Amino acid sequence: MRQTTEIFRSRYRAAIHPLYNPWLHGVFVLLFGVLAIAAFWGSVRQVSLLEWLTLPLTLLLFNFGVYMVHRHLGHHKKTFAKMFYARHAGDHHSFFTPGHMTYDSARDWRVILFPAWLIVLHTLVIALPLWWLLAQVNANVAGLFGGCMVLGYLTYEVFHACEHLPADNPLARLPWIRQMRRLHELHHRRERMQQSNFNIVLPLMDYLFGTLYWEPETAPLSYARMAMTRMQHTVDIAGEPNAVLAYAASVGRWPEWHPSSLKIDGAHGPLHAGSRFEEDIHAGGREGHLIWEVTEYLPGRRWCARAQGDHGLSLLLTYECSAGDSGTRFVRTLDYRFGGLGMRIANHLLLKRRIERESAASMLALRDMAAQYLASARASA
Repeated sequence: MRQTTEIFRSRYRAAIHPLYNPWLHGVFVLLFGVLAIAAFWGSVRQVSLLEWLTLPLTLLLFNFGVYMVHRHLGHHKKTFAKMFYARHAGDHHSFFTPGHMTYDSARDWRVILFPAWLIVLHTLVIALPLWWLLAQVNANVAGLFGGCMVLGYLTYEVFHACEHLPADNPLARLPWIRQMRRLHELHHRRERMQQSNFNIVLPLMDYLFGTLYWEPETAPLSYARMAMTRMQHTVDIAGEPNAVLAYAASVGRWPEWHPSSLKIDGAHGPLHAGSRFEEDIHAGGREGHLIWEVTEYLPGRRWCARAQGDHGLSLLLTYECSAGDSGTRFVRTLDYRFGGLGMRIANHLLLKRRIERESAASMLALRDMAAQYLASARASA
């Protein structure tokens, strides 16, 4: 993650009122919405086949409304909607940037969910008056319409929240949500946010208006769908989390402390999201070559990268840091998978145990080398 994004996040979080309760926020929106839908639909009696068409037509209308508001008010400053523009294009798109689209804690829902009062305003100012007008003609159509207007709002909130979940979350793996999550990720690119992917739940209007943009992920398969071998090791390192993670994320130093890393072709210093580098390795008794892409860098907390290698090898590497009693608690998680059946069998019988030993040894070496490097840096300063 770029440092400017981290600074913005810190300032935004600091400005959140200390009494803000994200769970109360979410429950209120959900409960109010469900009760409003029940109230609207409670007036419906003996619906005819033709009247049932109100459901898809209303959701289609809501989809169109969301598209127009998002495209023309969320990303183009208008005097009458400047607060919405500031909250969306300013706050939301500054908080969630390419390489870090996920929230870190429930309090981050403040920048994902609409203000709690907005569902009340939506229901009383939009849904209720239109319900009353339609009720003068057909009570069933009015009830179905009013309920669907609130249902569309709830669906938007739920899908948008799911689109900022980590990739390995079970909800994020669901096919429909996974596809919309990818479209929303592309929308958050600075060069795309005024041009593409304005729908949140269903990209119908993006398709009809020619603003739908799709780009496959770098990895040929979603890591969440793979049967991965996972290894996780924890070590305490003398030093504060920012400095420790910066050292570990400086991939050019990997050969100093990781016995499997032979050579790195990449930039110096800690690498941020979007950075690419290559590595020659000797792991599990086999030589190989990896092409890496950094997917996330949250200074002092988390760094993630993924790689593709020989024999269909796919890797996902995560470093996580937290302040501990003796410095920094450092957690390294390695998920990997071979594409071929032969290599998967070899991994199960032999390679896994070797890689496990090498990973454990690397953590001890990292502890010593990082502490030595950081102590030297402090002495020089």
